[in-house]
Amino acid sequence: MTAPGLNGEVIHHYRLRLTMTNTYKPRVVVLTGAGVSAESGLKTFRDNNGLWENHRVEDVATPEGFAANPALVYRFYNERRAQLQQPDVQPNPAHKALAELEQALGEQFLLVTQNVDDLHERAGSKRVLHMHGKLLSARCCSTGRAIPWQDDFDDTTECRCCLPGEQMRPDIVWFGEVPMHMDDIIMALAQADVFIAVGTSGQVYPAANFVAMAADSGARTIEINLEPSQQNSLFEEKIVGQAGKTLPEFVARFIQDYC
Repeated sequence: MTAPGLNGEVIHHYRLRLTMTNTYKPRVVVLTGAGVSAESGLKTFRDNNGLWENHRVEDVATPEGFAANPALVYRFYNERRAQLQQPDVQPNPAHKALAELEQALGEQFLLVTQNVDDLHERAGSKRVLHMHGKLLSARCCSTGRAIPWQDDFDDTTECRCCLPGEQMRPDIVWFGEVPMHMDDIIMALAQADVFIAVGTSGQVYPAANFVAMAADSGARTIEINLEPSQQNSLFEEKIVGQAGKTLPEFVARFIQDYC
């Protein structure tokens, strides 16, 4: 069933793992992608006017690219970090709606994001897993430890967490690297009553497999997207429209019915 906006039938029939009581709240896992951040004015990797336009993926988003030309990679992510901290880049209604859903569900809620910005946190979300890393942190090339970082840095910037002289890299999962928090994500998907994907293309793995994993565990699956993703046919329900408009409506109805 495809709807141009919120459909009252979209948020019914989620699976209950426990005996139904008046106090039961469903376990909800939400996956967000670049479409959510794009509505806050951030460029996305896969848009025609996005950040890949003047750079090859291999040059700025692989370990090999970093080894070959670290100055280019540092500059690329320094520019992205600066853009994220511009005053006009703020959480949009979709970010705020997910923070409200977390507040209503508490520990029954988990937000998994492919986005490397901090807009979910700024909107009030706390139960967030960044599977592709964070722009506002840097990772020690020696220890792998990540530390908060808001300024520019390059190969002359010494790591703050270990012996002087160690190099830092962007705390970003590059192509060919394993996404972060996968054990926690897989466990959450196996226990979910509802899985919701918002603003995702369905092109990047392993996130593209999450809908199948959740469905195999019995979860109800819902896609909220500006246009159908590559995994659209795997979702039981679809809501078509801007996340900033459709998600607040969906969340309000969901909280009213199930929280």
